[in-house]
Amino acid sequence: MFYHLVYKLSVYFSPFNVFKYITFRTAYAAITAFLFCLIVGPYFIKKLKEMKIQHQRGEEKLDHHLDKVGTPTMGGALILGAIFFSMILWGNFANVYVWIVLIVSLLLGIVGFVDDYLKWTYADSKGLKAHYKFLAQIVIATGVAAYLYIYPIKGLNLWSPERFIDMKFGYCLTAPFLKNFVVYLGVFYIPFVVLVIVGSSNAVNLTDGLDGLAIGCVIFTALALSVFTYLTGHFKFSQYLNLNFIRESSELTVFLGAMIGAGMGFLWFNAHPASIFMGDTGSLSLGGVIGTIVVLIKQEIVLLIIGGIFVIEALSVILQVAYFKITGGKRLFMMSPIHHHFELKGLHESKIIVRFWIVAILLALIGLSTIKLR
Repeated sequence: MFYHLVYKLSVYFSPFNVFKYITFRTAYAAITAFLFCLIVGPYFIKKLKEMKIQHQRGEEKLDHHLDKVGTPTMGGALILGAIFFSMILWGNFANVYVWIVLIVSLLLGIVGFVDDYLKWTYADSKGLKAHYKFLAQIVIATGVAAYLYIYPIKGLNLWSPERFIDMKFGYCLTAPFLKNFVVYLGVFYIPFVVLVIVGSSNAVNLTDGLDGLAIGCVIFTALALSVFTYLTGHFKFSQYLNLNFIRESSELTVFLGAMIGAGMGFLWFNAHPASIFMGDTGSLSLGGVIGTIVVLIKQEIVLLIIGGIFVIEALSVILQVAYFKITGGKRLFMMSPIHHHFELKGLHESKIIVRFWIVAILLALIGLSTIKLR
């Protein structure tokens, strides 16, 4: 709103020029989303308690987590509300990338909401059946992939010998550390995009098992991604740093700013001991948006680094299931996802959360280092 209304008035009042700057709008998008959560949060939690939208006994696998039963859930609605409110004020809705991430966050949020709603409505329900949830994620991700296949990402590979700027750019895969690594995926670009978005969505969902763990890691990942989105959308910076230049991708920085602010605001209430849980409404949506953004800025492989905690959590579940089937019932970990393994080893919940955050910060820094190591 400010960008479309106030910035136009800069011809009459020059200080309004500030609203065109990505950095300015990103900072205030973060502050706005944070304040939204801080102001609306207590009332939102109160209403959830009154409606008895709360964590169910059947969702807990560990006896020492029984004190979490009864904690309000579906807090992802608060996060999404803060992001959307902030973007209405500070976003540029003439940018198609903004619409893509908003639509993805909304649709995956609805899938998560249905899952949380079923758990709340029916005491013995485990929520939306896994195959239905997975199918919905695939449909949404396929929609994104199909759109990007029909209307490819416009950009310029600044360090390719050809320095091409055509339709093929959108279907290419690049890698950090390898300066001239470019793989043309062609039609396989569609399943690749689906894999990234669905995998990211489920990985964040699996990480959401301890107070503040998932949202903290989301914040650090979003911070690192905001650097990438800003640089890739700036021709001179991307040229200097040998990054792919993606037209208008810097506007995603404003969205990430809103997501960071909303994450911090939610963490205010979600920190141990949590007053509210994000539920699938938040985890599926935030994870899917992260996957969508890395696809849009052509940094899919970098996500494996800066989102390393999510990768580790997802791999721990995959390895546990595979090892269980191969060995006929033996377990690789005491429990998966891996944060539960450390709990059963005797580590306190708060210590696990903070240590995972530390690792997430280090991985984000390593991911950012790839900007120069090309």
